[in-house]
Amino acid sequence: MPEILPIRPWRYNQSLSQSIDSLTSPLFDVVSEKQRKALYQHPYNSIHMSVPQETPGAAGKRLAQWKHQGILVQDRLPGIYVYYQYFKLAGSSKEYCRKGFMCHIRVYDWEEQVILRHENTIPQAVNDRIELLENTQLHASATHGLYTDPTFALERYMDEAIQQPLYETEDYQGVRDVMACIQDYTIVQRFMDVLQQGNVILADGHHRYEGSLVYKHKQQAANPAHTGREGYNYHLMYLTNTEADDLRILPTHRLIHGLKDFDEQTILRRLEADFTIIPLDDADTLPEVIVGKRWAFGLMFRDNAYKVRLKPEALDTMPWPFPPVVKALDLTVMHYFIIEKALGIPGREQRSATNVSFDRSFADCMKKVLQQEAQLAVITNEVSIDEVKAVCHSGYTMPQKSTYFYPKVIGGYLFSSISESEFALPVCATF
Repeated sequence: MPEILPIRPWRYNQSLSQSIDSLTSPLFDVVSEKQRKALYQHPYNSIHMSVPQETPGAAGKRLAQWKHQGILVQDRLPGIYVYYQYFKLAGSSKEYCRKGFMCHIRVYDWEEQVILRHENTIPQAVNDRIELLENTQLHASATHGLYTDPTFALERYMDEAIQQPLYETEDYQGVRDVMACIQDYTIVQRFMDVLQQGNVILADGHHRYEGSLVYKHKQQAANPAHTGREGYNYHLMYLTNTEADDLRILPTHRLIHGLKDFDEQTILRRLEADFTIIPLDDADTLPEVIVGKRWAFGLMFRDNAYKVRLKPEALDTMPWPFPPVVKALDLTVMHYFIIEKALGIPGREQRSATNVSFDRSFADCMKKVLQQEAQLAVITNEVSIDEVKAVCHSGYTMPQKSTYFYPKVIGGYLFSSISESEFALPVCATF
């Protein structure tokens, strides 16, 4: 079962934290090139730690300077850092609040089935994270993990703590981020006990977690006195409850471009055997006509739009060697019956195919198709948390770009050190 620990993070000094919104940054895998260029202009922005312009070695030197100059100051006492995100979704006036907390979590091998993944990693992206971790021994941003507690035992402590926030900002997503801290030993122990009751599903940050896993093994092999309590055995994670209503997963649509001999009528004929096809007068309605319908997709060509829905009996013809829980996913259906069978892009090539790209914005998809930047947009529904759970517990992974947990965690509120002298908790703490 997952072991978590409170953290004693490094945070910006009191004078700098008065303008904390100028120091926060998006996660390394979602920050755009334009955002990077703007954020790099601030000499102390957290992006210099999460996505440094310089080499990882130079980033390590920069970090040492920040510590020496008092730009970053380490908290004296360990704690659980409560993190709430208040947000709205397009087309709705409802305000959601995703409640969670940051802590250290022990790094487990995938085979141990304590931390479960739902997607595979790209080796180069993992290597980048390992090199940065080796040179800084710092987690600049938390990965996002999901625990399950239907009793909501921790929420009352978080609700109380958030009334006295350390930080409150509005981020690049338009999300209101609020952070507070719990340092009461008894309450922190309660958090540790609740997390020991089940698995953790990795929602976001597979590459950063994989980097920690590889780094742990390298350090363990090089340390004949390894005890399992060293800092390199732990990872910074933001944990949220799967049972909360405010856990949102947004759909990621597929764009097709650059296919030779692309012909709309030929594609429709190939789909007829497996799908019910309904022409639509207005492409704007595609998200609404497929919402909540299993195996339903929107196809947006330049001049025409269609709702297509898989015939139930067709699922049994899928030859891909997946268990039923993976075969039945909307995205598996899409990648086999539409992208492989109708468009001719084999499943084994889709992960690296230059003909397939991804876009979360329906408006962007429409624009790209109309401007002929894409030949076709395949509009899909969001994935449910129950589907994520089922796939994770099956031991398999989902198709690439299956989930987009929203909103994204921001970086800059705190930094977690795994350097041994900085990782160790004070003697007065008995965790």
